[in-house]
Amino acid sequence: MRTLSKLFLVGALGVFLAVQWNAPTFDPESLRGARVFVTGASTGIGEQTAYHYARLGAQLVITARREHVLHRVSERCQVLGAQQARYLVLDMAEPQDAERAVGLAADLLGGLDVVVLNHIGSSPFSMWDGDIQHLRWLMQVNFLSYVQMAKAALPLLEPSGGSLVVVSSLLAKMSSPFVAPYSSTKFALNGFFGTLQQELAMKNSNVSISIATLGLIDTDNAMEKVRDMVTIPAYPASEAALALLRVGASRQAETYYPQYLHLLALVRDWAPSVRDWVMRSSYNYTP
Repeated sequence: MRTLSKLFLVGALGVFLAVQWNAPTFDPESLRGARVFVTGASTGIGEQTAYHYARLGAQLVITARREHVLHRVSERCQVLGAQQARYLVLDMAEPQDAERAVGLAADLLGGLDVVVLNHIGSSPFSMWDGDIQHLRWLMQVNFLSYVQMAKAALPLLEPSGGSLVVVSSLLAKMSSPFVAPYSSTKFALNGFFGTLQQELAMKNSNVSISIATLGLIDTDNAMEKVRDMVTIPAYPASEAALALLRVGASRQAETYYPQYLHLLALVRDWAPSVRDWVMRSSYNYTP
């Protein structure tokens, strides 16, 4: 059994290296003038994603809840080179806002080429306390609003052969303590959009769906929650955002940032005790 596990680990490493070596590239000019809608764009990964598209001359609509922050980000996008940068003040906890968000963005831009679904709701970094109401609220923000927006986006992206980028997490592939509500929403995202990828391929759709699996990113919100509790490094939001841009532009089905997460995902089911030990040892916790 040990020999088989070793052989699989070597094989998984080979697959990982082959995937990284042959990773598709894209022409930055292909995004000049592209009509891009980014959610959760007031801070963190969403903000940095907007800036990357702006530098390439895209047309942008961004959305979040806080108007004064969106105004600042949209102005910065124009300074960086966006052909236009507009914003929508919307709350994805409200189903009616999620329902109309994509249509409003398309109206402002005259259509859509890229939709990046990045927003998340706040959730405590702690052991689950049985709060069902919070879980229901978080499912609306982190999952159901994504489904609502995908429903609206797919017919709008079809004529342009557009791309839908869904921001997920390693915690959608490997269970971890302290994040039960958050992780459950991300598992739901992967299940739904993974299925949708298959169905669009079977229908020969022009739309690509890309799922971005991210590790711990150094956003202010994330760092505030995990301070003094984790032993793993956090990675730059700007680089995570660049991974989102690349996966959408190259129309890959999936990407990982940082890239070593792909290897973890490949071996997770072959050494479950090691996997679980690694996850639990990533935290500073004393009962």
